[in-house]
Amino acid sequence: MKKTLALVLALCMIFSLAACGQKAAPAAAKTKIGMVTDVGGVNDNSFNQGAWEGLQALAAEDSAFEVKYLESKTDADYQTNINTFIDEGYDLIITVGYMLADATRDAAEANPDQKFAIVDDSTNADLPNVACLMFAQEQCSYLVGLVAGYMTESKTVGYVQGMVSDTMNLFGVGYISGVLAACPDATVLQYNANNFGDIAGGNTAAKDMITKGADVIYHAAGGTGIGVLNACEEAGIWGIGVDGDQAASLGLDKVVCSARKSVDVAAQDMSKAVKEGRFTPGVHTYDLTNGGVGIYTTGDHIPADVLEKVEAAQKEIASGAKTVPTTPAECPQFTLG
Repeated sequence: MKKTLALVLALCMIFSLAACGQKAAPAAAKTKIGMVTDVGGVNDNSFNQGAWEGLQALAAEDSAFEVKYLESKTDADYQTNINTFIDEGYDLIITVGYMLADATRDAAEANPDQKFAIVDDSTNADLPNVACLMFAQEQCSYLVGLVAGYMTESKTVGYVQGMVSDTMNLFGVGYISGVLAACPDATVLQYNANNFGDIAGGNTAAKDMITKGADVIYHAAGGTGIGVLNACEEAGIWGIGVDGDQAASLGLDKVVCSARKSVDVAAQDMSKAVKEGRFTPGVHTYDLTNGGVGIYTTGDHIPADVLEKVEAAQKEIASGAKTVPTTPAECPQFTLG
């Protein structure tokens, strides 16, 4: 009896120790991804929001990721926000937009063991700890330009750009090239807002174009573009969104289509690469060949014959049979550059 009792007690002690050992096992460390917005903010319904939604979706799908964003209200916040993530030991810091190029370079050079990814900037491609996420925005802009050129009745369309730079000019060059391919005698009114977060300014610019006869307006202006699309909605003319599906995200009936730039996918790609130990610096390009850009047609506003022409052009570009201009010199009608 005593031997049996001793055996039971011994077994209980073994199981108790095993249970304690299991409880004491440390939780697996999470891969921490920090995102710093530009001044357009995380709710710009454009590339900041797209990147953040991509990270949120990734964290919801895989609990091994921890994601967080810091919003920049002014240029002065860029370095501060980046440094906050460095101090908190984040595995990857994603900076959204070429406006953060200088702040990203300074931080990357000062912290060579910290991994970075930056959207829409290739000037940091020489750094061994920075991945540059680039998009062939001229390609998706060309496609929506075709839509504008085929659907305009006044033969006057508009284009609002957030800022002038080599990266941003790709939107305008692609769009205008598409418009003129579909409607060679079209007039394209152009405006540089010089701001990615000025909704009122975008609204005023669009209204001015509308008074001059524009019946389709495309924007590549981040948060400023919300004002552009609202003006189109109020006037009953077609607006064209950018980056995300802005017909869906803004709930507007007069967004005929949106140029798709899959910033969400790029943010997820880099995050997974860091987690899996295969992060690679340098330029990573997203274009029509890998599905990185395209066109949203939510609402089915585009006539079937026009959509057929757009899809044919998309295939030609993806196959290399057609090349979209990428410089103002190749598109002299683009006047903002």
